[in-house]
Amino acid sequence: MNTHRVTVGPLRRFTRNLLLPVDCLGQQLLVKYTRSPAEARAEIRGHSHLASHYRVPALRARLRVPGGYLLMYERLPNGPDHGLLLDLLNAHEPSNELRAYLHQLTTTYRNVILTTAARTDPTDVVRKLYWDRAAPGGRLDAYYRGRDFLVAPGIINVPVSQLCTHTLDINGRRHRLDWFATLRRLRDCFAASEPVWAALTQGDPTDVNLAHPLAWLDYDTAGPNSIPGEFANFLWYTSALGGWLVPTYNRAAFTDHRATFDHVAANTPKIQQATLDATGRTIRIDYVPRLCAPRRAAVTAYWQDLVLPVAERLWPSVDLAEPLRPYLAMRILAVYNLAELAAEDRLLLLARLAEALSPSFDPATYFAPLESACPVH
Repeated sequence: MNTHRVTVGPLRRFTRNLLLPVDCLGQQLLVKYTRSPAEARAEIRGHSHLASHYRVPALRARLRVPGGYLLMYERLPNGPDHGLLLDLLNAHEPSNELRAYLHQLTTTYRNVILTTAARTDPTDVVRKLYWDRAAPGGRLDAYYRGRDFLVAPGIINVPVSQLCTHTLDINGRRHRLDWFATLRRLRDCFAASEPVWAALTQGDPTDVNLAHPLAWLDYDTAGPNSIPGEFANFLWYTSALGGWLVPTYNRAAFTDHRATFDHVAANTPKIQQATLDATGRTIRIDYVPRLCAPRRAAVTAYWQDLVLPVAERLWPSVDLAEPLRPYLAMRILAVYNLAELAAEDRLLLLARLAEALSPSFDPATYFAPLESACPVH
């Protein structure tokens, strides 16, 4: 009988994990292999945290195998260019389907976050994406400790260590960026013991971790997460990583969603001018922000229907730039190693970092910018 037939594949690799679709005894399963026992335990624990608050695929089995763990999940309907939020964003204009999805997403998040929010000791939150990366031996150290590199080889041949001695003129606004002081402040920020606002979330809400119809995938960062960290993650991923940097530097992640590559140009900022005035010690960077209409719609809905209502309850009268800033800086610096990126991408990210650290940082326009011509000087 067909119910006894077993079909397998194709195998997919995401970061250090392997994913394998399997049809067995009438069940459609997704088998995840991970080498790390700690990550497997975190995923099992995270799935359990979410299951009573969010729609998640059932965890059918977990097995210890030589060299790692197998986790067997119910497999949700998916295929080439469908099954994820990503696929709704890979369009020229926002659809009614996307708008309905965003309404459901923000409503669910708002209800769960406001129900589970609490001031939490930072040792009790999920630490993988922020605290661990800022800690001694974490990604900030692995990427940048004891290392100097050029701002943009062949374009701006100034070492990042010397940025503090220059004015950055970015699209007509003047900024300062002290590279080593920034790294030091981030380490200190995430070494502090003050409680943070945390709530029960998935922790890594990217467009490939959110299924369509709405469900949450990937659970090793699920649990009590910093709320501003959750917000910064979605906003930065949707506005920069998902449409621009990840498909540029990790093409394999989109093997089943190749329409992503058709929209990279529409989501990649364009440098119009980058010059160094050595006498005046000024670096001028004029760039045009680019974000396709569906991604802009997603960021806008998330900001208006989730971030603002939650902030009104938890941070009344607080400028949202303040709680978001350190988390955003960590997403810019501790996902990709800037020193290993192409010169133009590195320059753009340093400009975006300087804008995020500026006293004039406005998250509402930073994440969903309107394209405009560079200013005339």
